[in-house]
Amino acid sequence: MLVLTRKLGESIAIDDHIKIVVVQIKGKQVRLGIEAPKETKIHREEVYTAIQEQNKASIDTDSDDTKKVARLLKKG
Repeated sequence: MLVLTRKLGESIAIDDHIKIVVVQIKGKQVRLGIEAPKETKIHREEVYTAIQEQNKASIDTDSDDTKKVARLLKKG
């Protein structure tokens, strides 16, 4: 892990397309501004973890249930 020290208003550049700026420091909280291309997905870690867990759960669906749904769709 790379650890950097930045002051209010200073930034960090990642590659050529992402910039992280220290926007505000208030007590123990630091507010960061992130400039990145629209196609770059940016999430808080807890949201990202929840998305990953949901994706894994959707992969683990029972194949028998999937076959039943496919049969119902064919009948329609």
